[in-house]
Amino acid sequence: MTILETPKVQRDVDMVWQNCLKIIRDSISEQSYKTWFEPIIPGKLEGKKLTIQVPSQFFYEWLEENYVHLLRKALDFSIGRDGTLEYTIIVDSGNQKKNEPPIAINMPQHSSPVGRVDNNPMNDQVRNPFEMKDLNSLNLDSYLNPNYTFDNFVEGDCNRLARAAGFAVASKPGVTSFNPLMIYGGVGLGKTHLVQAIGNFMKNKAANKFVLYVSSEKFTSQFINAIRNNSLQDFMNFYMQVDILIIDDVQFLSGKEKTQETFFHIFNHLHQSGKQIVMTSDRPPRELEGVEDRLLSRFKWGLTADLQTPDFETRIAIIQKKAQAEGISIAYEVIEYLAHSIDTNVRELEGVMISLLAQASLTRREIDVELAKNTLRHLVKDSEKEVTIDTIIEAVTEHFKVRIPDLKGKSRLREIVLPRQIAMYLAKELTNLSLKSIGYHFGGRDHSTVIHAIQTVNDLMDTDKDISSAVNKLLKIFRK
Repeated sequence: MTILETPKVQRDVDMVWQNCLKIIRDSISEQSYKTWFEPIIPGKLEGKKLTIQVPSQFFYEWLEENYVHLLRKALDFSIGRDGTLEYTIIVDSGNQKKNEPPIAINMPQHSSPVGRVDNNPMNDQVRNPFEMKDLNSLNLDSYLNPNYTFDNFVEGDCNRLARAAGFAVASKPGVTSFNPLMIYGGVGLGKTHLVQAIGNFMKNKAANKFVLYVSSEKFTSQFINAIRNNSLQDFMNFYMQVDILIIDDVQFLSGKEKTQETFFHIFNHLHQSGKQIVMTSDRPPRELEGVEDRLLSRFKWGLTADLQTPDFETRIAIIQKKAQAEGISIAYEVIEYLAHSIDTNVRELEGVMISLLAQASLTRREIDVELAKNTLRHLVKDSEKEVTIDTIIEAVTEHFKVRIPDLKGKSRLREIVLPRQIAMYLAKELTNLSLKSIGYHFGGRDHSTVIHAIQTVNDLMDTDKDISSAVNKLLKIFRK
């Protein structure tokens, strides 16, 4: 109590706080009540603003992390829904390390500084847990690419769950049980496309909603700059007002303890406020190393969906969609060849399509299988380690002195069948192609023929030294 406060004013403060404690005591265990609420001292009451004093920064952060909703409920009961609460945190300046600020960087979930500091050895840092900065004063650029939409995201068995969940979240953000929504998968499988499609859909549906897309690297960079410029509270306030937060590649938060700590508070605030959180990662939460357990547990609250390598049918659809978007017609045999030749990821498939279209335009040639082969051959020259079905076939035919048309044909002569089987074996060993795709490149043979060829070569390598030597020699060509 300060000199200016009268006994009546103090009685009013005590009465309001005691009313708050009645609600709080009925909602938590006796031990929690004694630990976290008995030490609190009611400070002052100004209109409908109650100020309470807590003994430490840690104490303050614990209340914010675990009991802010209970405090809101208690305040509604004792003052009303328009009641506000401020904390006074006592920080002993004499005990502060010289290289640390009086207030720790892990700012609370609902706070913004009110800016009062008493002129005495004990600094009172006042913070309001329910008041936030006006959105109108902020730059609300969502950083979304408008080209990423659900309409041009090709759906297949490899991504159906993730797309369905993404559309549900975009339709009813923060309402479904998919909060947070974690999309994970390898490079180039469409994670960024899908999560930005969520943001674009929501932004077009409700223009008044603040949608924000940010990479984890940019989030970290902004956080570091906020510390450097002494604007951490503005940084926190900005993120706490987002309606849909989309954060890409959360695996890069690994090892960044302070960044994780701040993101933890932002995550808590948004989730508890019914706001939607969408994240991407290159691996599932259980495999994220260097990320705090409390963050990982929150990542698992909603839905985790994976994006897998596109299957043959999906690759066909992606190529057709790309060709349609470019306004060109491509023969199905070319589309089929490309789909069978590239099965790593969507990004590489689209890259090959762009190169193929460029080649056709520059050389004024019709897009046929031969041009597709030349384009693929040109692309893989930049990577000595990359192996294609065509380079394997060329190496095998050269080694065994047979013709490529014979290798792909229907000949049943042993001098043709054996090299064909070895080529199939090498394709399985050296590429990620499916059995169906391997069979396609050998005259359209089915997967059972490829299985038989692989098993035959395996058996011969155990019994025939010449065959074993030939296969190993060919393997060394590609594994240098």
